[in-house]
Amino acid sequence: MSEARLREEICRFARSLFERGLTPGSSGNISVRLDDGGWLVTPTNASLGFLDPATLSRLDPQGRLLEGTAPTKEMPLHSALYDTRTRARAIVHLHSTHAVAVSMLPDVDPKSVLPPLTPYSLMRAGQVALLPYYRPGDPAVAGAIRGLAGRYASVLLANHGPVVAGETLEAAVYAMEELEETAKLHLLLRNLNPRHLSPAQVADLVATFGVELPADDHHGHDHD
Repeated sequence: MSEARLREEICRFARSLFERGLTPGSSGNISVRLDDGGWLVTPTNASLGFLDPATLSRLDPQGRLLEGTAPTKEMPLHSALYDTRTRARAIVHLHSTHAVAVSMLPDVDPKSVLPPLTPYSLMRAGQVALLPYYRPGDPAVAGAIRGLAGRYASVLLANHGPVVAGETLEAAVYAMEELEETAKLHLLLRNLNPRHLSPAQVADLVATFGVELPADDHHGHDHD
């Protein structure tokens, strides 16, 4: 896909996410890795609903701004995820309400934030890790991302929001949408003793669809 088309696609997906209330105000950011190792990135302090393809930040492989306006301050987060998820070509970071709410719950397993509720939650977003709170733009978040060693494509930042890496922009957006819907389901079902996918059902998804889960994953939850 040409760079001009990628610029249009970033703005199209960003507007869709914004119009459906998945990231308010000027929150959220998107990046796409280019063939030369550089990036197209949404600008800092920009609403995802009103982006201009011509003013997206174009960075070189070292992260230096080549054209457009200054990039999101979350670039340390993006670059660390690209470094550890080497097949990733796009990253989406939002402040979606239900995912942020889950990140604040006291009983969250940091290695598996969301239980296996639906097939597509695993097929799209995979297992979700929780990282501690870092202020927005804090370079220290890069170290925390690298500490996950590329085992997670989906990460939830405590009291902040979800970050998802995908092999295409479309895949990253779909995974983000699935993560948010799963977080919503999880909140709706809390304390209702829902039926999760069983370990055998999770294993079947892994075998059939090539779902990648961390080696120490729980492989589903037995339900009493």
